[in-house]
Amino acid sequence: MENPKPLANNIKQYRIKLGITQQVLAEYLDITREEVSYYESGKRSVPLGIVSKLANLFGLDEYVLYEENGAMTDINVAFALRAERLEKQDLQAMAEFKKLALNYLKMKKAIAAE
Repeated sequence: MENPKPLANNIKQYRIKLGITQQVLAEYLDITREEVSYYESGKRSVPLGIVSKLANLFGLDEYVLYEENGAMTDINVAFALRAERLEKQDLQAMAEFKKLALNYLKMKKAIAAE
């Protein structure tokens, strides 16, 4: 079995960078807060569907979450959050926007390399 610690550490660090609680993240992922805690501690394997949703929310490629120093990577798209409480739909909208922005940046880079 692969070492789950880099993934676990990165999930926790990016959640903290985003400024959301385990409960809010759990609501976004449609899981329990306890499951988020298990993922962040490396006690349970993270399903690929969850990794994909996390990558979208954090504005990253999925592979970054598996890297040893993945949390050192800056979140690609920053948001100024002024809401007192983020709701599930807020996080879903942020994730979709970040996914679009990341894809745009990749296309721009690919075009520049031609």
